[in-house]
Amino acid sequence: MTRLINAASIRSLLIDSEPTLHPAAQSGPVSVCFRNRLTDPDKGGWRAANIPLEKGDPPGAPAGLTSMNFDGYDLDTDIYDELFRPDGTPRPHGRDLYETLLDASDEDLNAVGEWVTRSFTHEGITFTVYGDDEADERIIPIDCIPRVMAGSEWRGLAKGLEQRLAALNAFLRDIYSSARIISDGVIPPDMIFGCPQYRIEMQGFEAPRGVWVAVCGTDLVRTVDGFRVLEDNLRVPSGVSYMIAIRKATKSAMRLLYRRSRVGAVENYGLVLRQTLREMAPEGCDDPTIALLTPGVYNSAFYEHMFLARQIGAELVEGRDLVVEDGHVYMRTTTGLRRVDVIYRRIDDDFLDPLVFRPDSLLGSPGLLHAARLGNVSVVNAPGTGVADDKSVYAFVPDMIRYYLAEEPLIANVDTYLCRRPEDLEYTLDNLEHLVVKRVGESGGYGMLVGPHADAEERNRFASLLRQDPAGFVAQPTLALSRAPCLIDGRLEPRHVDLRPFILSGSETRIVPGAFCRIALRRGSLVVNSSQGGGAKDFWVLEKD
Repeated sequence: MTRLINAASIRSLLIDSEPTLHPAAQSGPVSVCFRNRLTDPDKGGWRAANIPLEKGDPPGAPAGLTSMNFDGYDLDTDIYDELFRPDGTPRPHGRDLYETLLDASDEDLNAVGEWVTRSFTHEGITFTVYGDDEADERIIPIDCIPRVMAGSEWRGLAKGLEQRLAALNAFLRDIYSSARIISDGVIPPDMIFGCPQYRIEMQGFEAPRGVWVAVCGTDLVRTVDGFRVLEDNLRVPSGVSYMIAIRKATKSAMRLLYRRSRVGAVENYGLVLRQTLREMAPEGCDDPTIALLTPGVYNSAFYEHMFLARQIGAELVEGRDLVVEDGHVYMRTTTGLRRVDVIYRRIDDDFLDPLVFRPDSLLGSPGLLHAARLGNVSVVNAPGTGVADDKSVYAFVPDMIRYYLAEEPLIANVDTYLCRRPEDLEYTLDNLEHLVVKRVGESGGYGMLVGPHADAEERNRFASLLRQDPAGFVAQPTLALSRAPCLIDGRLEPRHVDLRPFILSGSETRIVPGAFCRIALRRGSLVVNSSQGGGAKDFWVLEKD
């Protein structure tokens, strides 16, 4: 395939670039402006090879060059910017990206954006948004400007993520056996046994290696006070295919900048996941057969299911492709039945086994859980893990870390008000205009109120819901999520972002140096979910600090 755009450095174009701070920088938001002087032509750049020089260009300059700078890029001292310090100077690990963006022309950056978008269109990378009447399949919007992080900062985050998953797995082992954390008074019993995601059917179940959650996607946000865990996704976390596909598209458009930056690789995630799944195989199974269980083509994440099945060399199966005989699971093939040892399930608990959970399910396989209890097949992640990512239980994860690991949390939670508590409900009702209110069992940005952006009618509606079912909601302060530069309508503008790194746990814990970075594309919006109008961008962990 011909690469139309490359990432040769254009820094020599605008050598004399001095940042000038907006006068408001003394007391409030900063608007970064730059004065630039063309001093030297570039011999490479991001330009397509077939663009000719035209009359009227500055002597020695590439065709049609107009400086892409950060005029009007607003900085706010109350919001952490991923590329700039509060005084408007670039952060050390972002200087190379900053200089490349500063020196690029409007035409070049827009061409990069179009290339990345076109790559996604051709790949057929879609997600599904479910409305009241119908499902709408869309292409996820991709921003071409990567978010960058220093390697030392990433390593600190990775330690905190490993710690958190270790505590969550210990919690799941405990509550489905002796439940010591409840008898010791750390967590109220109704918080667990009253949770819709607690599965009494899993009581006494022993997960392979004691690992209930082998694949975790943890959502992180940054404020001026540092990183916080927003939520843990422990059932069927999604988004990793977008992380890999976004990297492929961005890397192809910015190849030289990518190489020069020494970015940590995420393309080997499939190999790492495959190794983790092999380690989860039943005892004595040295060469396991792995199947990825999907609900089918109408699922919102079906693209990811196909993608990952290819990446890990697994068979992509639906429930109707599986049969349980004599306590073992087999898949139907053109040559007969073939035994399955590890099932990477992308189906919710309710639909996994109609003999145990919902009897009307046509998506799972009857007898699957029985085979798992016998130790003849490993189901990853184990059914019942959803109790640990319930938004009410989330508030107790720091206590889990202290209880099971005897350590202090390395990454803090967001302050959370449990509306089941009368005092927290009263506080929430009195401060709806300042809080984010979430349903404890919802995800994807659904069932949520962002108080500062809601009108009086919407706040009143949520107040009524809160009074009717206080245990069904939690509230959190509205966070000033960090922002990163995005190419919006041909201009570089800041947008709020989050991160979803993926943590894998088998015989050891592994984390590839990258994450699914989501963007709130609408100006001022804090909602990054793609189903609610958000997009995504590449996330570069630099080996250098």
